[in-house]
Amino acid sequence: MNVVMDIGNTFAKLGVFDREQLLEKKVLSDWRSKDIFDFLTNHNAENLIISNVARSLQNEFTTHLQKKYHCVLLSEQTPLPIQNLYETPKTLGKDRLAAVVGAFSLFPGADVLTIDAGTCITYDFLSSEGAYLGGNISPGMKMRLEAMHTFTKRLPLLDVEIVEATIGKSTASAMQLGVQDGIKFEMEVYIRRFCEEYQQPNVILTGGDAIFFAKKLKNEIFVNQNLVLIGLNKILNHNVSLLN
Repeated sequence: MNVVMDIGNTFAKLGVFDREQLLEKKVLSDWRSKDIFDFLTNHNAENLIISNVARSLQNEFTTHLQKKYHCVLLSEQTPLPIQNLYETPKTLGKDRLAAVVGAFSLFPGADVLTIDAGTCITYDFLSSEGAYLGGNISPGMKMRLEAMHTFTKRLPLLDVEIVEATIGKSTASAMQLGVQDGIKFEMEVYIRRFCEEYQQPNVILTGGDAIFFAKKLKNEIFVNQNLVLIGLNKILNHNVSLLN
């Protein structure tokens, strides 16, 4: 039994795996160490992996986990089941890395373009040989709306709201449509470019806005909201296997 922890910019996501099967998932928005310990107490797990991109973890917290579990703290030095060709691995987001390994787990031996539509939108590519070639980053929906407000004098600060129209008929709807359609067109061009260069790779969409954009895109894509958790579990299993 494995427990995986993805501590991101907004949420902490916990997953329990039996080998490759995700048995349970829990999402915490405002959590304390006690919440993690309570979750772990309810599961008879032996192995644990932590991917942390958002906050500093207290030494007491990680020390306790390392004493009780075979614990992997994901870093640029963690052994991986794929080849990482990123030129600056220390700056590579752990969630991006885990998502690519998740794609490798779901589509071994295939080219895969992974699109993570979250706070930022990331486009990452894995070759059929299991080599991570790199990717690109652009702002997500909320970030784009905040940027328009921050860098202009009159545009309002808006929360993300889906608008079903072709053209905006108010400043608010114009901003919302400009953001959501701009991202949609961006995704379509990226997918087309990779399909032309790599002969129809699999495309996986993940992240908080994945379902919304999946409905907008005309391309054949796979949606998997648990891609990062699947990748973390794959990395954990790989590290456990190295001990045997």
